Order: sequence, then structure tokens, then C-alpha cells
Amino acid sequence: MSPPEEPSRHPFLRRFFEPTDIASLVFFRVGFGLLMLYEVARYADQERVASYWADPTFNFSYFLADWVKPLPGDGLHHLWALFGLCALLIALGAFYRVATAVFCLIFSYFVLLEESKYMNHFYFICLVSFLMIFIPAHRSFSVDALLRPRIRSRTAPAWGRWSLCAMMGIVYFYGGLAKLTPDWLQCEPMRFWLANRIDYPILGKYVQEEWYVHLFSYGGLIFDLSVVPLLIWKRTRMLAFLWAVSFHLLNKWMFGVGIFPWLSIAATTLFFRPDWPRRIGRAVLVSAGITPKPAGDPVAAESPGPLGPRQHAILAVLGVFFAIQLLVPFRAHLYPGAVNWTEQGHTFSWRMMLRDKSSDATFTITETATGKSWEVDLDDYLTPRQIGKMSTRPHMIHKFAHHLAEVMEAEGRGPVEVRAEVWCSLNGRKPQLLIDPNVDLAAEPRSLKPKSWILPLKEPLPTPEMVRSDSATNARGEGE
Repeated sequence: MSPPEEPSRHPFLRRFFEPTDIASLVFFRVGFGLLMLYEVARYADQERVASYWADPTFNFSYFLADWVKPLPGDGLHHLWALFGLCALLIALGAFYRVATAVFCLIFSYFVLLEESKYMNHFYFICLVSFLMIFIPAHRSFSVDALLRPRIRSRTAPAWGRWSLCAMMGIVYFYGGLAKLTPDWLQCEPMRFWLANRIDYPILGKYVQEEWYVHLFSYGGLIFDLSVVPLLIWKRTRMLAFLWAVSFHLLNKWMFGVGIFPWLSIAATTLFFRPDWPRRIGRAVLVSAGITPKPAGDPVAAESPGPLGPRQHAILAVLGVFFAIQLLVPFRAHLYPGAVNWTEQGHTFSWRMMLRDKSSDATFTITETATGKSWEVDLDDYLTPRQIGKMSTRPHMIHKFAHHLAEVMEAEGRGPVEVRAEVWCSLNGRKPQLLIDPNVDLAAEPRSLKPKSWILPLKEPLPTPEMVRSDSATNARGEGE
């Protein structure tokens, strides 16, 4: 029997750590940093840091993250400014390792601080910035490489680009898997959203046509499930890239969705040969009549050495990271009921643009000792955005009920019971009760277990004719 092959000689591991041209990673690093710098400036200019995180008197932190609290005074604004500085440093490749680590920590803090502000692309930014801590994208075209000649290199290990491509693949795959629901396959909520865009130039005249509605719904599903395999295959890569660019630009124009389209386009370029920016740069110089200086093949000048403790540590970190990324989104498919209704397993699962919800919530507090009851004025405790998000999400309703009980205890009003009557509409259905109004939510423990007090979805989807009629008279809820 032959001895087992040494890990350092395993073909896959050799390829995993082999040097590849760093140019595409540098392009992504600069693009990522500049996009985030723009986002920081946009939020600061529109005072969103205050309205989303600083102004609320109560924050919807995540389960097991109740220890995350807002900084006092102007602390959040100062932290946001530091966050912007880190984005600039990432783009410049200055103090790169420290900048990416601080960037990841700060943004993760803001994401964990307020669940009503959860967005898939915010979570994606957290994950990408975590990976970039370990990816040496600062070895070229950077301040670090200028000031520290010993780190200069025109190559980076292949795993850096592969890991970012794999992250994009997970986002697309689970985004497509989440669309395999009865609502999406019946083109809701896309039908309603498109019907509200009848005034859009050029495409507005088609948005109420059934073929166009089906094109958007099924086109999105097919795109999510097929674009990564098409990007991996060399023969279809350019076609898939053009498809991705068109898809994301159309999404940006029709639905907004923040910087995610631009970030996705930047990440999609990583599927090309890693030297593509260098080749384009040479072609531009040649077309301008400039003969570029021969630089040789950067990859041929280096060869991977044996795997040491550093490489094994990277393998361990990436193994744990991607195991979590594969398992966490899958939990949404293990909960009973429709996820878009119960919200159990929705967050961190790449469930994008699947639901349009509106609701009306009434909370009632009852003093246990006296039996006295009264309704709660939600405006006394929450911002309008928090009310809109909370009233459609059972776990946030539950958390708010616990908060009300704690406030009453602190005011010396003794133990209380908190109940909620919530009428909710999903994707144009008639409103129905979301949770059992007879359950004392303050007495229900918070956990990740399925909630028996969430009532099942019973109302059927409206017909296409009803949706088009509804779009003309009712803005419905906020699409998510």
C-alpha cells in the first residue's frame, strides 16, 4: 500500500495556493472601497445614521446579540466617520489589513444594532470585508506596496479570488432557491411592483403585460440559478457577464436596491482571468500609440511553496466560514410554514425581493395585579420605519412585547401581560391575523425554535386582475 499523499502535494491544494495575477483583486479592492466610501457619504448627507441608528429610543437587536448597544452622544456619528476613513484606506491600499478588519467590525456592529435596517447587501458587505482581511489585495497598486517594498508582488494566491467568487455563487444559488415558492412562480409580488411603474419611460407601457411580468419573475429565477455556472464556463463567460450587467442595471433602475447592483457587477469581474485589468491596460496603451514596457509573466516568476502553518490556518478559517455560509441560509427551509409569512429563517438567507407586506398592529398591556388594560401608542416607543418593519415580522413583535414588559417593570407597574392583534397582508392577499392575539407574548421565551403562536397563512393570492386594480388605488406595503 502506498503512503497517503502529503497535503502540500495534493493537486487541489497546490492550485488553491498557487500564485495568480493580482490585477483583478486590486480592481475589486479599489472598486469595493470607493463604493463603500460613496455609501458612507450618502448616508451622512441624508442623515440616515441618525434616523436609522441614533434617534430610536429602542433598537431591535438580533437574538443572542442583545449586548450590542448604541454608543452615547455623537458616538455613532464618529464611528461612521471612522468607517468612511477605513473605506478610503481600503481603496488606497493603505494600512490595508488594519483598515479591512476595523471596517468589518464597525459595519457588523451597525448591522447587528438594528434589525429593522437589515438588508441582504449589508450582510454581503460584512462577509466580503471579512474575507478581505485575509486576502492580500494590497500587494500592488497600493500605498502599502509603495511604502513597504518587501510586500510588493504582482501575484496573490488563487484562493483569494476563488473565495470571493464562491461567496457570489452562494448568494445567487440561495437567492434562486428562495424563489421556488408558489407566490414567486405565480409572479407575485413582481406583478404588483411592475404595475406601479407604469409611468417609467420606454418600459412603462409593458409593465402590465403578462408576458413581461413572467419575463421578470422567471427571468430572475433562471438568472440566479444559472449565472454562476455560465460565468465559470469559459465559452459562456462573456455572455453571462453581459447578462449580469444588464440584470443588475435594470434592477437598479426599476427597484433601486442601493449599491448592491454595482457591488455585484464589480464582484462578477472576478470570474474572468485574473490578469484582465492588466491586458485591458496594455490594449489601451497600444491603441494610444504607447508601447508598454515588457513586464514578463508575474505568475511564471513565482511558484507555490510547501504548505506551512499559515496556509493550514487559512484553510481552517475558510472551511469554517463557508460551512456556515452553506448551512445558515438552509435553515429557512427547515421551519414549518411559508417563510415569507412567518419570517423564521428569513434573515441571513439571501431571500431577496420575495415579499410585499402591509399590516396594522395593536398592542395591549394588562396589569397582572389589577387586570387594568390599555392600548399602546407605538409612536411613543418606535420610529415610523421601525413600526412598519416590526409589525410584519413575528419575532420583532415578540421582542417589542418583551421590551414593553421591561419598561412597565422599570416604571413600577408590576408584572404585565402583553398581547398583539396584528392584521397582515402578504403579496396582495386579504389581511389576516398574523399571530394569536390571545397569547401573552411577554411570557413566551425568545428562541430559535418554531413559534406555535404564529398563525398559518390561509388567504389565497389575488388574481392578476385584482392585483392590477389594487396597484391603481393602493401603494400596499414596503417591498423587501
